Parts: sequence; C-alpha cells; structure tokens
Amino acid sequence: MSDPTRTLTRYAIEAVDVRRSYSMDGTTVEALRGVSLGIAEGEYVAVTGPSGSGKSTLMHLLGALDRPTTGRLLIGGKDTTTLDDAGLARVRGAEIGFVFQAFQLLARTTARDNVALPLVYRGVGKSERRRRAVAALEAVGLGHRLTHRPTQLSGGEQQRVAIARALVGEPRLVLADEPTGNLDSVNGREVLNVLERLNRERGVAVVLVTHDAEVAARATRLIRMRDGLVVSDAENSAENPVEHAEHIAKHDVEGGAENDVEGGAENSVDGATGTQR
Repeated sequence: MSDPTRTLTRYAIEAVDVRRSYSMDGTTVEALRGVSLGIAEGEYVAVTGPSGSGKSTLMHLLGALDRPTTGRLLIGGKDTTTLDDAGLARVRGAEIGFVFQAFQLLARTTARDNVALPLVYRGVGKSERRRRAVAALEAVGLGHRLTHRPTQLSGGEQQRVAIARALVGEPRLVLADEPTGNLDSVNGREVLNVLERLNRERGVAVVLVTHDAEVAARATRLIRMRDGLVVSDAENSAENPVEHAEHIAKHDVEGGAENDVEGGAENSVDGATGTQR
C-alpha cells in the first residue's frame, strides 16, 4: 500500500532502495545495503554513524558524485538513473551545493572569485558572476573580505566562503561533510549559525554528515546509520535544538574536565618512590 503523505511532500532529493557495492581484492563490499529516504525542501538534517557505517557513501550518492549499484536517485523529482555523465553533472551543478571539511578553496584566488567559480561552469557572464558572488559573500557576513585570498582569512571565514560558494548557484540542497571538523568550537558554532540562518531564510535543504553529537543535535531531523543501513530516522524531539546542542557541549566540557582530574590522580607518579599510583 502506498504512503498517502508521500505525494504531498516536495523532496529536494530522494533515494529509493539505493545500494552501493565495491569490489576490493576480489571481495565485494556492500557500503549501502538498501537505503530509502527523502529530504524535503527546506529540511535541516544531520546524518551520523560510526566509521564504516555508509554515511560518506550516502553523501556521495545524494550529491550525484557517484551512482548507486542498484536503486534510484531523484533530484528535484528527476530520476537520475537515465542520465549520462554530462547530464548528471548539469543536474548536480544546478541543484546541489557542497561544503567540505577542508574548505577546498583555490589558494591564489580571491574570495569573490572562489565563490563565482561554479557559475563559470554554468556559462554565466563575468559581470553577473561577480554580482552574484558579492551577494553570496554578503549573505554570510563577508562583504568586507571580497578580495582576500584564503591565506588571509581565518578558518571560520574560509568555511563561510565555502558556504557562499555552495549557495551562489541557488541550489535546492546543500550537502555539508563535517563542516566544522577543521574549526575550533567558536568558529564551528558561527559556521553552523550561518547554515541554519540560510536554511531558515532561503528554504534551502541542508544535510550535514558529522561525527559530532553537538553538531547533529542542532538539526531538526536526525538520521543514524550503521553497517550500510539507516537504523533510525526521526525528528529532533528537543524543543530548541540549538539550546539542546549547547547543553551537550557543556556536558562534554564538564565531563572532560572531571575525567582529566580523575585520570590525573590515577596516573600520577609518586615523587618519593618514582612509582605510578
């Protein structure tokens, strides 16, 4: 029996029973073992799971950077199964923006021109590219850093440039792979604030892949993976996800300090005897 709510939901992207297997040294490895999920327009989703759970493989498939071994991927309602590589690249460029852990900015290129780069491949004229790049950088609070190169920017500013680059093409969906992984906690929270504001104001769907419980707790929907399968998929039950995430961060800090004290006492060396207590 079909789900009557399915036809009422506008999906930015939808995976239908996708599987992905690889051959390694004569052995078949099943990275995804039948995953079905839809990301609605305007959703803010976190995908978590241990290493080897399949979350990075899923992100590559959702981003149309790879093709499923079997199953279907629909982007904006369009079945990508029938597209050739050039067609898939066009859909990917028009519908999806990417934010990577390592920023992936061109070192000798200004912030403005880094942001404008995706528009080059779409054939947008130079003046229009620059106009849209400036607007995207202003949207992430970097209108005063247009001509700065990545080496002249902080880590948090570089990631905000990357977010502007992801948004400059006005995609349906932004995929962010560990977007705070290379940042300290202050810059990490600022980057998440920017993503959340743009999600809220522009209605672009955001999917974060993360190991960080605090980052995941800020999303409104939480998907957890293990062994190539989705093991849980639920709305975030916290009344205020951001406050809930800050509570997790505070608990982690306090727990870490307590463990450091206890660990220090247990592992301290007796100065008189030179033996470990």
